[in-house]
Amino acid sequence: MAHNVIAEAKRCLNCKKPLCRTGCPINTPIPQMISMFLNGEIKQAGKMLFENNPLSAVCSLVCNHGNQCQGHCIRGLKGEPVEISSIENFVSSAYLDSAQLDKAEPNGIKVAVVGAGPAGITISIKMAQLGYDVTVFESKSEIGGVLRYGIPEFRLPKTIVDRYEVLMRKLGVKIKFNVTIGKAFGIEELFRDGFKAISIGTGVTWPIALNIKGETLGHVHYGVHFLERPDVYELGNSVIVIGAGNVAMDVARTALRRGVKDVKILVRSDRYTASKEEKEYAEIEGAQFIYNKAPVEITDDGVMFADTVCDENHRVISTSEKPELMRADTVMICVSQRPSNLILTQTEGLETNERGLAKINEDGSTSRKGLFASGDVVRGAKTVVEAAETSKRVALAMDAYLKSLPKE
Repeated sequence: MAHNVIAEAKRCLNCKKPLCRTGCPINTPIPQMISMFLNGEIKQAGKMLFENNPLSAVCSLVCNHGNQCQGHCIRGLKGEPVEISSIENFVSSAYLDSAQLDKAEPNGIKVAVVGAGPAGITISIKMAQLGYDVTVFESKSEIGGVLRYGIPEFRLPKTIVDRYEVLMRKLGVKIKFNVTIGKAFGIEELFRDGFKAISIGTGVTWPIALNIKGETLGHVHYGVHFLERPDVYELGNSVIVIGAGNVAMDVARTALRRGVKDVKILVRSDRYTASKEEKEYAEIEGAQFIYNKAPVEITDDGVMFADTVCDENHRVISTSEKPELMRADTVMICVSQRPSNLILTQTEGLETNERGLAKINEDGSTSRKGLFASGDVVRGAKTVVEAAETSKRVALAMDAYLKSLPKE
């Protein structure tokens, strides 16, 4: 492994205008990382990665590298791009356990972070490094959010998420598990108890329904729920996956790993929306893709699908009038997710948009003073690296806001 990583690093051209960095949503300093790595400065390279993106060890595994850093590598024009993800993973993983993080003197100011997913982890680390007294409120019994409950083990080992909890506690972050803001208490009580700024990063964990007949039947499930605890599901021998994004790919691959013989991914239009890499993995592992099929009704025997026709922009413009049954033991719906509306609807003065997402200003502040939001609860179901990028900016905005408050 180490030899391969070194060999990949030596292929880097150290471009004066690194397109790999341009292609990275969080602007990772890739050439500098590679140069430091080859010079034996692994800890320094790891620290640089971490300061830019606390979730570097995660993003190096789960990002869509083909569309981002590696997809922009100049070597990829005439051959294979440098495998940047492997180099970043080697460096960031080595740094994670031995990280000596810079931390300002404690300032005694309390900050609350709602949700311990990618957004919450990033903000809590950044705010703790700035000297704030950070408490994270997590509705489940472990941190990670989508990292733990939405990405399969074969793509992201949960031990990596566990290492982030150790790191957060080393920084002095307090974590309250099994607490859902909006049930026993809400945002008002957090402000009452002395938290001067609050960040919401609860993600989008509620599945969007198809709203067709048969959706409540016992063999019909939602992909996001299945990925949370796949071991509790009886799938049978055949599974139909409705959807074309990365969640659908993860569901299909997980079902195949659980012994399902026949997995079909049904796509409403004429193309998939998942990353090319994830689609290819699903295909090579045995999933069958069937395009131009719109679900009309779910029965005890399977799904009734109508044929669709798409225009040049891949939009469905017509469907057939005579749907046909496709048989399956289990149906998995993976069309998208939305945020839990508990905290968003119960917080006075917090505005949401037509999709039920939190409305924010450019700096991540909401319509409620002292309340910020980042990650999927703002933008919908996006990527881990996008959540990290926005959360890093929101942490800086929270810091600026707190420093603008009058001294008590």
